[in-house]
Parts: sequence; C-alpha cells; structure tokens
Amino acid sequence: MSSPTDSKNAVPISDIGELVAYLAGGARAPQDWRIGTEHEKFGFRNDDLRPPSYEGPRGIGALLEGIAGRFDWQRSFDGDNLVALKRPDGSSITLEPAGQLELSGAQLGSIHETCCEVEGHLREVRSVADELELGFLGMGFQPKWRREDMPWMPKGRYKLMREYMPKRGNLGLDMMTRTCTVQVNLDVASEADMVQKFRVSLALQPIATALFADSPFTDGKPNGFQSFRSQVWTDTDPDRTGLLDFVFEDGFGFERYVDYMLDVPMYFVYRNGRYIDATGQSFRDFLGGRLPALEGERPVIDDWADHLTTAFPEVRLKRYLEMRGADSGPWNRICALPALWVGLLYDQTALDAAWDLCKDWTLEERHQLRDSVPRLGLRTTLRGESLRGVAERVLAIAAEGLRRRARLNSNGVDERIYLQPLLEFADAGISPADRKLALYHGAWGGSIDRVFRDFAY
Repeated sequence: MSSPTDSKNAVPISDIGELVAYLAGGARAPQDWRIGTEHEKFGFRNDDLRPPSYEGPRGIGALLEGIAGRFDWQRSFDGDNLVALKRPDGSSITLEPAGQLELSGAQLGSIHETCCEVEGHLREVRSVADELELGFLGMGFQPKWRREDMPWMPKGRYKLMREYMPKRGNLGLDMMTRTCTVQVNLDVASEADMVQKFRVSLALQPIATALFADSPFTDGKPNGFQSFRSQVWTDTDPDRTGLLDFVFEDGFGFERYVDYMLDVPMYFVYRNGRYIDATGQSFRDFLGGRLPALEGERPVIDDWADHLTTAFPEVRLKRYLEMRGADSGPWNRICALPALWVGLLYDQTALDAAWDLCKDWTLEERHQLRDSVPRLGLRTTLRGESLRGVAERVLAIAAEGLRRRARLNSNGVDERIYLQPLLEFADAGISPADRKLALYHGAWGGSIDRVFRDFAY
C-alpha cells in the first residue's frame, strides 16, 4: 500500500476540475511510457515458519535496517519506526500490514530492466534475511497461519484500517494480513487511450487471475479455491472494490472516475507526520470544508493522491493504470505479469485485438467470470468455452504486441521470453495452484510446511 505525503504547505483545492486535471496530467506520449512493477511476499522464520513480528533481532524492522545499512536505500519512518526504504529513482521497499515485504519498482523502459530490478532486490533481501534466519515466499494467500497468528506492523494507516475493515466486510482483515499480489502500473497517452485500456484490462483481469492463481491453501489445508486471494476481495468492502461497471458506459472518462472516488469513503488525512482518523467520511465534504475530522479545512492535492490509494478495484486509476488481479509468485511470474499487460496495452494493434476479443461481453458475463475464476481458474467457462482457450488467445495477442515492441536484451532476445510460464500453464490447462495441490496430496504427504522450503525465493 502506498505511503502518504505530508501536505501542510500545499495550496487548498478550489474545485473538482483540479481533481480531474490531476488524473489527466499523468498522460504521456507513447515514447515516454514506462513500466512500474510491484510485488509482495510473505516472510517466515526458518526454524518454526512463523511470520516475523516487527520487533526483535529477527524482526522485519531489523531486516529493513540491515538492507538500509548495507545497500543504497534511504530510511523512511512512521513516528519512531522504520517502515520503508526509498531510492531517488522512485523505487521503494514498504511493509504491508502483517509485514509482507513489498518492492515498488522504478519506472523502467522494458521488462528486461524490470526483471533485473527484481532479481537485484531479491538478492539484497536474501543477503540480510539469511543472516537473520528468515525466508520469503511468493503466493497469493498465507498458506499456513491463521489470521490471529499474523503480526501487525506499527503504521498509523493500518491501525485505522484494522478498526474500520470489520465494519464493511468479513474478510478485510484477511486481505490486509494474509494476501500478497503482483501488479504492474502502466501509462496512458490521453483520455481516449485511458478509456480503451481501462475497459480491456477490466474485462480481461479474470484471465490474469486464472493464469496467476496461486492461493489454494488456508490454515494449512486446501480451501477449494484456485485464488483465494481473489475471493477475499469479494467480501472486503463493497464501497471500494469490484469491476466498476460504469467504466463500460458511454461518456466514461477522467471526470466520471473522479465522481466515483468522491463517493468512496475516506480512511484518513495525513498531517504533520500523523494519521487523522476520517474513516467513513466524505471527500465531497472535505472539498467544502465540512470534514468532521478537520472542520473548516479543505484538501490539498496530496490529500487527493492519498485518497486515490484507498480504493481497491480490479483495475485502479491514479495518474496511470494499475493491474491488480494477480496472485504473487516466484521471480519468473513477477516478470510475466508486466509482460502480459505491456504486450496487450502498449501496442495499439494488440490493444485493438484485445478489445475486439472482449468488447461484446455483457455485464453479466464479466461478473460471471469475476465470480467463477477464484474457485475454478482456467476451468471457468465463457459461452460454452473453457477459459483456457480464451487465455491462449489473450497470450497470443500479448506475444505479438511484445514482438512488435522489439525491446531486445543483450542477447538479442525480445520480451516475449517472459510470457513462457504463462504459456506453459495455458497449454497444460492448469494453474500454479494445481501444481501445489498435486504436491500437497503427493510428495508433501499432506503437510503444507514443505511449501516454505520448496518455493522460497
């Protein structure tokens, strides 16, 4: 989750048009488009497999301090607690609510660079974690430990959310403490380009969920799902999640998304290094100086930027688009996610082909996909066809988009190589979850503990 910025010296917003202009101002010419990849991972202690707390010589705080001391990272604090590391290139290492470690990567020009960035990050983490006898695992949902076993990180934002989440859904605290994802953030050239990309990526997000599905265990046992992480979002908070049907309506654009966000209840306002509780309050009231949490004060643009991070739809608009539908996984799938979406969205021919594939899907069909994929994955059907066949066509479109991009590595190979694990899953008609379930029922002898050894980074 994003870190806030302190806005005390900024100019108050005077009208809604400034909010629209903020979103529109992120547009870039195609030659300036970049790729920002984020991924989260579960930490565990090697001796007992428990998630490490923040405190103590083997805690997450000590891990961050070790990385900062050994490598070129700047420390960032919440009160007296070290909670993030940052670099001038815009990359950061942050903590999710239960200590899941997140890398938010720099804005890069190719997926080759993304993979190098991820590999370097994992190498840095391992060099410190090994000394602390910690390991890290990429999956969509915590496979062994219960909600009450998960620690909480000392961040003000998470304290507010922890108290508010149970008021809105049954699984919000599981979302916070027991899920991990990989996402990619991509640019738009204009409002029209944003609309087409938003519609394509929302419609096809269940395909990504199925291909990346890797959360078939809860509390150490199979849970009946391919992606339980995806299922968790259906019972988290209806005010700020879902498929955003209005994106497919005539007239959709930046202004309509602003209207949506103005109706998403607030979490907080960040002032002078502290979080002010505004849970459930209205940003519209804030614009009018009527926010109960800050009576008479109006927001600044950084407050709007913070508020944009508190909605969690399948695709999220900031000054760019975030693809949010995939479970976390190993290094090669962290590279595969940007390959999939860059191939589909950063080449106009591919984008048009992807839209032709899904443009006549009805609202009911889009929702049927979203509702079925968490449990069935690639075995979901659409119009009598297995989703496996749809996924194969989507991957073929993405591959052609990457071929036309023609971004080569030092060996003269283009970015299509990063689609390989997805092509293998689609060809076999199985998911990462299926593979882990086969191991659980076979070589692992019904013990989930093996996943921490066999699939750790």
